[in-house]
Amino acid sequence: MSTASVEFHAVAFGYDSAGALLFDGLTASFHPGWTGIIGPNGAGKTTLLRLACGELEPLRGTIRSGARVVYCPQRTDDPPAELGGFLADARPEACRLRGLLGIGADWPARWTSLSHGERKRAQIGAALWQDPDVLAADEPTNHIDHDAAALLFEALKTFRGTGLLVSHDRELLDGLCRQCLVLEPPNAAMRPGGYSKAVELRRAEQEGLKVARRQAQREVGRLKAEADVRARAAAGAPKRLSKKGLGRHDHDAKGKIDAARLTGKDTHAGQLLRQMRGRQRQAEEKLQDLRFKKEYRLGVELRGERAERDFLLRLPAGEMPLGAARSLSFPDLAVGPEDRIGVVGPNGAGKSTLIRHLVGGLELPAERFVYVPQEIGLAESRRILDEARRLGKRELAPVMTFVSCLGSRPERLLETDEPSPGELRKLLLALGVARQPWLIVMDEPTNHLDLPSIECLEAALGECVSALVLVSHDLRFLDRLTRTRWQISARGELRVHLNPREQEGTEP
Repeated sequence: MSTASVEFHAVAFGYDSAGALLFDGLTASFHPGWTGIIGPNGAGKTTLLRLACGELEPLRGTIRSGARVVYCPQRTDDPPAELGGFLADARPEACRLRGLLGIGADWPARWTSLSHGERKRAQIGAALWQDPDVLAADEPTNHIDHDAAALLFEALKTFRGTGLLVSHDRELLDGLCRQCLVLEPPNAAMRPGGYSKAVELRRAEQEGLKVARRQAQREVGRLKAEADVRARAAAGAPKRLSKKGLGRHDHDAKGKIDAARLTGKDTHAGQLLRQMRGRQRQAEEKLQDLRFKKEYRLGVELRGERAERDFLLRLPAGEMPLGAARSLSFPDLAVGPEDRIGVVGPNGAGKSTLIRHLVGGLELPAERFVYVPQEIGLAESRRILDEARRLGKRELAPVMTFVSCLGSRPERLLETDEPSPGELRKLLLALGVARQPWLIVMDEPTNHLDLPSIECLEAALGECVSALVLVSHDLRFLDRLTRTRWQISARGELRVHLNPREQEGTEP
């Protein structure tokens, strides 16, 4: 078992294109075992992994890491350099790992035809095979079907080094992690346990801060009122100590004033005022220290439209090649103006291929449909970002409001040259729904999104009147949003039926 740790000490980092630092004074320790890195899209989770692995250098501070470090990025565009060696290794541990993850010997040769879920399994398998001191895994369960996710969990459990895990998969974080680093730029806090415990602790801390802040506000108000009373008393002291207006023979009054001046009785009001003002300043400083993170309003409205036509798409029964002598057969398929369709099946069954074929054959005006693919390349990411930057203020405002209400900060998104995949998906969807589409097609819509964003998206899609076609391994998400299921089997056959919730409501 590796004893190597990762240590961040007073680390500051920010991108040149951004106006603010992502991290400032970050100090954290990562020891053998898994640590979850959690936070909203754009909080710097991927950046932290890249800093830990030496791909990025901090602006200030120091980072100490293990000698053998492996980073598994979110993207799966290219096969890992070590995949060939992993597949050629005949040792029992390598064979066990390949079998556990179901990795085929021909995968390098047909990488482009593999599903992203299959690519992710190959990526993780090659990383674990290297037996690193430090393994940084960025969204390892993205694109993975339920059965493959269970296998991946078992494989990651075997790692004995220091693991840094970025994920929005609650089950994975709770099952693997002994602690979680919660990122809320420019701050970060380490919490014991998995995701659920970390969120519970943060919520309790926030509620405690709110209570303490209300108490501090009341104390500041009380001290200010008392100081005002004493200020009025001190203001009257000069008048009381003045002999102006006294008669020449009013010796008793003059004597009392002389005595007061000698004993300093009336100057005592001024001393009390200064003391009270000091206590008031201390209370105000305490109130200033009791800051808690601003809670942004989440929740969006997808203002689509119902098309005034019988069908948005029709595809006659046929067969579609998938590569490697495989094909997908399907019956007559149609999408009506009110249809809500979920597409399911194991990794590599052809779901994304089918969706790309459908989108390519759409005979709809470009502004009347939105397509959010499973993965978006860097070049396309920059094109989408440039499209948003070119919008006028009036057109940009609702787009950025949409992004903000899905939990990302618009100013950071517009400043960066490389938005996170989650932020980019929000932006692409925002640009599309601004046109009030008839049809929304999303391939793995929950991939890369943080958990509050997923809940907001689910609620918004539930109210949207547009037709929906959603590809997802998240069956709970599909059960809530779709009525029809296109089920693709591992044998390459597509069958159409009602989703389980709709079946429960039908007559026998």
